[in-house]
Amino acid sequence: MKKTKIIEKVDMGSVDRLARVLGTFDENLNFLSRELGVTAYVDGVKIRVEGDGESVALGVKVLGALAGLAAQGETIDEGRTAYCIELAKDGRTEELSTLSVGAVAVTARGKQIKCKTVGQKAYVDAIKKNTVVFGVGPAGTGKTYLAVCMAVTAFKAKQVEKIILTRPAVEAGEKLGFLPGDLQTKVDPYLRPLYDALQEMLGLETYAKLMERGAIEVAPLAYMRGRTLSNAFIILDEAQNTTKEQMKMFLTRMGEGSKTVVTGDITQIDLDGKASGLVHATEILDGVEGIAVCKLTSKDVVRHPLVMRIIRAYEAAEEKNGEKREPTKRKNKDGAKSVEGE
Repeated sequence: MKKTKIIEKVDMGSVDRLARVLGTFDENLNFLSRELGVTAYVDGVKIRVEGDGESVALGVKVLGALAGLAAQGETIDEGRTAYCIELAKDGRTEELSTLSVGAVAVTARGKQIKCKTVGQKAYVDAIKKNTVVFGVGPAGTGKTYLAVCMAVTAFKAKQVEKIILTRPAVEAGEKLGFLPGDLQTKVDPYLRPLYDALQEMLGLETYAKLMERGAIEVAPLAYMRGRTLSNAFIILDEAQNTTKEQMKMFLTRMGEGSKTVVTGDITQIDLDGKASGLVHATEILDGVEGIAVCKLTSKDVVRHPLVMRIIRAYEAAEEKNGEKREPTKRKNKDGAKSVEGE
């Protein structure tokens, strides 16, 4: 049976807003047309959408959401368009209006850092409200970067006296061998993502000064044993590669006035046959007062749109081959602090 062709128009309100939604060389509109299987083109300051009823309805919702973001001065790109399409399919486009409410942080060059997905917004809110937060999700969801942004914000506001960065020294599937130099030189390759984020937030000169005076401390996880970390913002990165014993040791280092963020991706565990401390901790601590477990998904990927497709391809392959995946849980009992991204 031939489907009836539906035509709808979405008013952008102004030429400037229209230009933001269209993107460079109409790349956003072309992407939307390909993804939804509709025909879309400009008609004055409106966008005309043609196709079958369901696809056109989705297109109208997406364009309406993008117009709202454009009206707030947000940059619209292919990644943002893809995310809007995903939310529209779930009937959640209205949640986009919360993303432009305030900046998470401001970089040394004055660029505002804002949450790009609903899952990221939930993650940042959890860090503000809780003492310990677990950020679990695939590559590209902003787990580490947003944690560093929140750490720098707390440091600048004098809520903490120092920033402590740590991660387990486990190679991702390859052996680097013995590294020359002092402790700092040895751990540098493992903590490069954290360094990059700190330098962007603080500027190279300020970052170097804070490192020199010890306000920013970087150390491998093994060096946390026996310490009490007070008045500090502590970030444990790549936590999927901690053992249960290491995770317990780390979490019990926290002293008065400190906040801890633990990030990791449970699909990239590099431990040789040992159980992941991150998986274990999120299972037994989910629901403990003052602790939040935030689970981001492929929908929260904010790198190149292709990264989202790569992650989904791997997920589909794992499901097809019957490989076990960690379930996403939500606890509804009193005091539960579990937060899911999507």
